[in-house]
Amino acid sequence: MKIGNRENVSPQKFFEGKVVKRILIGEKDGAPGFTMRLFTLQPGASTPYHNHSWEHEVFVLEGKLKIRSKDGEEVIESGSFVFVEPDEEHQFVNIDDRPSSFICVVPNYGEQ
Repeated sequence: MKIGNRENVSPQKFFEGKVVKRILIGEKDGAPGFTMRLFTLQPGASTPYHNHSWEHEVFVLEGKLKIRSKDGEEVIESGSFVFVEPDEEHQFVNIDDRPSSFICVVPNYGEQ
């Protein structure tokens, strides 16, 4: 069993530090199938609009996000969850005036 705190996990910073990713649980911890990641987006920050062959399971912890897909845009906030299917185009945009964060679970091969 692994018990931890996000504050003790080294952050990976992207886009001039406006997007921060922490790998909370993954292969290095002995997790055989999935990686749990915590993303924090500063106000106005976004992930790239992209797609890939693996799924995502996302749970919004705090803030308000706009999700873009080929089908349009939808606003979600704290308590919302999202399933992003394999090969589905997607983007997360923080539209709140404070940081927004979400848990994102992917298969281990998706974290490479």
